Amino acid sequence: MEYIEAFGNAFIGMINWTWKSILFEVPWYTNYFWGLIAISLVVWLLEIIFPWRKEQGIFRKDFWLDGFYMFFNFFLFAIVISGFYKVLEVLFSDLGITAKSLALIDMSAWPMWGQLLIFFIILDFVQWFTHILLHKYEFLWRFHEVHHSVKEMGFAAHLRFHWMENILYKPLKTFGVMILGGFEPEQAYIVHFFAIAIGHFNHSNIKITWGPLKYILNNPVMHLYHHAYYLPEGKYGVNFGISLSLWDYLFKTNYIPEAGGKIKLGYPGDEKLPKDFLGQVVHGFKREHTAQKTLNKEKLS
Repeated sequence: MEYIEAFGNAFIGMINWTWKSILFEVPWYTNYFWGLIAISLVVWLLEIIFPWRKEQGIFRKDFWLDGFYMFFNFFLFAIVISGFYKVLEVLFSDLGITAKSLALIDMSAWPMWGQLLIFFIILDFVQWFTHILLHKYEFLWRFHEVHHSVKEMGFAAHLRFHWMENILYKPLKTFGVMILGGFEPEQAYIVHFFAIAIGHFNHSNIKITWGPLKYILNNPVMHLYHHAYYLPEGKYGVNFGISLSLWDYLFKTNYIPEAGGKIKLGYPGDEKLPKDFLGQVVHGFKREHTAQKTLNKEKLS
């Protein structure tokens, strides 16, 4: 009964929070609904004014599909799955597993800037490592194919991914927070909004490298080669960074042969991926799937 109640409360609570966000009934700094829209419009406007690949249309290929994915993954699926995560939280608590029992760092007495910095770095590393797993293992790559089926890059491609990726990312990100003793800084919204913005920029049709900061922050040029159809021989992926490029440079997974931007995107066999949302939703569970990117031995062109 306890688990059913936990599931119901989390599910209803997520619906109410989302609805109140739409109606501007939550503090602006926690309003991720309108925050996502605002960031999207700003980056889209910059794409229109300063296009990197000028032959690409304002409403690029799959623009509306990717736009739907943004709201589906960020809100609709979050509502659906919220109850299950709450049940897991209660279950772990019953088993004696709490955030404090896994804590490696106590940041409660740290200055706010230090809390935000460590919170950001740990979560970004967890996501970078998770991203590598999605490319390395065949059964995970099947789901990640949806994200890599993008043929023209734009801001909305940031949140175009199979719903199963949420199932993998969320627990590992939660584990990252548990390392901090379950502590999330009061101003964590700064980190979350920054991550949305940098993710949108990374997928945008804008040529930005951030100057000397390119060795720290991910950027559109670097991330474009993450989506390249042709990969270096023997590689299952390059440039796995989410917000930070730092991890790729540290662990030698960085790769930027040039910065022209006119390369083929996707992966071998991506023409077999369903073109519609419903078809992509069930993609990955079928035995017939496209080849993993490690099988691509062709040279970059």
